[in-house]
Amino acid sequence: MPTQPSTDLETFANPHPGRDYTIRIRIPEFTCLCPKTGQPDFATLHLEYVPDQRCVELKALKLYIWSFRDQGAFHEDVTNQMLDKLVSVCGPRFMRLTAEFNVRGGIYTTVVAEHRAPGWQPPARVELP
Repeated sequence: MPTQPSTDLETFANPHPGRDYTIRIRIPEFTCLCPKTGQPDFATLHLEYVPDQRCVELKALKLYIWSFRDQGAFHEDVTNQMLDKLVSVCGPRFMRLTAEFNVRGGIYTTVVAEHRAPGWQPPARVELP
């Protein structure tokens, strides 16, 4: 196999660090294992962040997400683990990770975890006519 899963996350310099802007990434093929049954859990991840000095590199993100495929993890834990790692390497002004897990036993689970840098305030929303 030419590539392998990796827990390393690469970043690159934010090309516009003087501006608040939002990066939205949709990851529809996340999988991990249920720690109770060993059965696969599937989720769509929605990553939204306002970068500061660093942005996450997408191929590295893909390989990082892949690294969870054979790990047992509760939905709440895996979502917070990923957010903590992403925050540690990117140092964003704001980051939100939403994990929408597919139905399991008639139950859907969505976990939302957020990080806000100390002192950062979002700009006021502009409503256009």
